[in-house]
Amino acid sequence: MGSQSDWTTMKHAAETLTTLGVPHEVRIVSAHRTPARMVEYATTAQARGLKVVIAGAGGAAHLPGMVAAMTLLPVLGVPVESHAMKGMDSLMSIVQMPGGIPVGTLAIGKAGAINAALLAGSIIALMDPAVEDALDAWRARQTAAVAEEPVDAPA
Repeated sequence: MGSQSDWTTMKHAAETLTTLGVPHEVRIVSAHRTPARMVEYATTAQARGLKVVIAGAGGAAHLPGMVAAMTLLPVLGVPVESHAMKGMDSLMSIVQMPGGIPVGTLAIGKAGAINAALLAGSIIALMDPAVEDALDAWRARQTAAVAEEPVDAPA
């Protein structure tokens, strides 16, 4: 994530990855304030065994695109809700990558963070049967949680 304040959103990705049994790391790596750290993180991610990068950023939100430019790993961008534009600035910054440098862009905020983790889990599940099973269980719980009838429906 680009800053400590992004944790409010990105913790939902970490929690979902934990539920799926996907080992992960959490780092603050700013494209603007810590560019050398960002370059080192992105260029060594694959060698460290990472298979997917989830990058959350707000405002100008350059982190996902910059990381994607420096690794062949799939990068999933989570727009963090900003104060000025409610995350639309973040969304537009992440989604408007030039052709040739893809970033999978998710929804703004908590839903995007959860879905980024689920999408990362789907990618990992292609190589890891335990994660595939955990993802199947997640989906089954989600399906079971949907009531067939409205709670306040008359009998």
